[in-house]
Amino acid sequence: MKLLELDIITPEQILFEGKAQSVTVPGTKSPFQVLFNHAPIVSSLENGQIKIVDDNNKTILFKTTQGFIEVKSNKVNILVDSAEIEAV
Repeated sequence: MKLLELDIITPEQILFEGKAQSVTVPGTKSPFQVLFNHAPIVSSLENGQIKIVDDNNKTILFKTTQGFIEVKSNKVNILVDSAEIEAV
């Protein structure tokens, strides 16, 4: 299975660290989804929801504030001011 390495980090803690099939984020201009082999990108994020489909095909939702996402070589780093899990 083709998976992303994903980290979601706030100033206080690491909220998620693991593998994911996809991640959907609230981009400042528009929401977008990151899949395996996504082009490298750095983008700002607005308040909204991060949706992860993990390596077990389970959906995890986080309510989040503004921040940034970096995607490079199937490694995704999401840095946000704060976030809390909504559903697993």
